Amino acid sequence: MALTVLSSAFQEGDRIPTKYTCQGQDISPPLAWSQPPVGTQSLALIVDDPDAPGGVFTHWVLFNIPSESRELAEAVPTQAKVTGGALQGKNDFGRIGYGGPCPPPGSPHRYQFTLYALDQPLDLKAGVSKKQLLGAMEGHILAQGRLTGIYQR
Repeated sequence: MALTVLSSAFQEGDRIPTKYTCQGQDISPPLAWSQPPVGTQSLALIVDDPDAPGGVFTHWVLFNIPSESRELAEAVPTQAKVTGGALQGKNDFGRIGYGGPCPPPGSPHRYQFTLYALDQPLDLKAGVSKKQLLGAMEGHILAQGRLTGIYQR
């Protein structure tokens, strides 16, 4: 089953507004998603840039989002635990929470906002890496969806 992931700030394949990047306010964009499948116990979100010069660059790791949630408001605080009990991991900037697109000047980069519906909450602490999150999610993904935005400096 696929989840539909949307943002009121940009459409699939469109440019991410500067406000949500390192050249703007560097805050997370608003996101919303469709009803996850029956049995969903938590949700997780990973935002990464597969076009980064050094390989995939992770911009946001968020997990244990309550299963009844259908959206994330703009500007999720960059703290370990957020409203509703969700926890944030460490991005590749070395910080907790969201770090906006900040590609080197040149060609456009894709930013993938991938949401996962999981059959259980994850027994992880805040500050985990994307790799640790992916390992914990293995065998527990019921559905996933993706929204991709573009940004270029």
